[in-house]
Amino acid sequence: MSWLVTGGAGYIGAHVVRALQSAGLDTVVIDDLSSGHADFVPAEVPFVVGTILDRDLLLHTIAEHSVTGVIHVAGYKYAGVSVQRPLHTYEQNVTGMATLLAAMQERGVDRIVFSSSAAVYGTPPGEIVTEETPKSPESPYGESKLIGEWLLRDQEIAVGLRHTSLRYFNVVGSGDPSLYDTSPHNLFPLVFDALVEGRTPRINGTDYPTPDGTAVRDYLHVADLAVAHVAAARRLDAGESLQPAYNLGSGDGVSVRQIMTTISEVTGIPFTPEAGPRRPGDPARIVTSGELAARDIDWKMRHSLRDMVESAWEARSGAEIRHN
Repeated sequence: MSWLVTGGAGYIGAHVVRALQSAGLDTVVIDDLSSGHADFVPAEVPFVVGTILDRDLLLHTIAEHSVTGVIHVAGYKYAGVSVQRPLHTYEQNVTGMATLLAAMQERGVDRIVFSSSAAVYGTPPGEIVTEETPKSPESPYGESKLIGEWLLRDQEIAVGLRHTSLRYFNVVGSGDPSLYDTSPHNLFPLVFDALVEGRTPRINGTDYPTPDGTAVRDYLHVADLAVAHVAAARRLDAGESLQPAYNLGSGDGVSVRQIMTTISEVTGIPFTPEAGPRRPGDPARIVTSGELAARDIDWKMRHSLRDMVESAWEARSGAEIRHN
């Protein structure tokens, strides 16, 4: 019996793998390494290099490793770029999900935890997002995640699939010094890259109606996120019922300027961020409530903002040393 982690060589997936190991659950990883890293997968964890679009590979992997559940983290995760690459986004995230579910059905695997996204909400009408907030995705990425949730719902009706989806905003930090965020589009790597290269980081929008004029968002430590995935998996293993979806958030959020200030303090690199214009469509404040997740899947914010920055910078600095 083991859990298959799709995308397990990526930043989030690799943390999920380690959380599964800590919980004593056997794990197997499949990843096409389009954005993941082979050295993120522990040596003792079976690692299949390939795509979830390959149904035969999925069928073989599930059978060979006695897979009984899936944590589905693989996907094309760049919301902004998805606008320019909608067909690629749908192929990876929608066709990929359908192919995975078909293989699971053929092999009798009946439980899955889906790494969804708060992008399914688009720009919500209120400041606090709940699971009942209307879904109105504003990018092919957000749309593909919502369709993924629909596919899970439909498979539940058709074949009794047991599932839950975890929706979250910005994932940062590191739970292991060997793991770090390498996305070219996420805030922490962008700021770290600028500082390492001697450039000044930039804030997009400093005139929002917030306490310091910059946008407020939920930032979550990746290790906390991984624990929630494993808690959901264990409840599915136990045959317990879960909600179709859970939001993972702090309920209050932090501002971009707060992040910049903390990064300067942690790195010891003084800087004053450049002020750029707002990006179209960026709301002033979006945070989500994690009350349901706290009740059902052990969700909590175990790390402070400083913890997030310190762990991320330590991992990034270690990577610089290892690669030079």
